[in-house]
Amino acid sequence: MASFKELEDHLKSYMIQEQSDAHNIRTANIHKYNNLKIWMDLSKYQQPHFFVRISISEAVFSIEDCVKINGGLGYEERFIYKWYGRIGTKEKLQELWKTAASERGTNVKTEEDEKKEV
Repeated sequence: MASFKELEDHLKSYMIQEQSDAHNIRTANIHKYNNLKIWMDLSKYQQPHFFVRISISEAVFSIEDCVKINGGLGYEERFIYKWYGRIGTKEKLQELWKTAASERGTNVKTEEDEKKEV
C-alpha cells in the first residue's frame, strides 16, 4: 500500500533529478524540497484531490487528471504534472484517496470506479 511519505520522497527525488539534468548540476535545490508535503483533505473538496506544499507555496490538484483546482507552485508546478504522468503515480494517489475516504466513513468514488460500473 502506498503512503504519503513514499509519494513525497518520490516527488522530491523526481524534482531534484529533473532540475539536475536540466542544469547539469547534482546539488540543485536539494534543501528546498526537504519540507515538501503531499496530503488530502476530504473536508475541503468533495472530488478526489491532493495538496502539494513546497516551501510557502501550496496548490490542490485533481487526482483524476491533475488539473489544478486551487493555489499555485510557480515554476515548480510543471514538475507536478510530469511526476503525475509517471507510471503508478495516479494509481497510488487513488489508493490513498480510497483509504482516506473509508477511514472517514465516506463513500467516495473515483472517475475510474464510475466507468467500471457502466
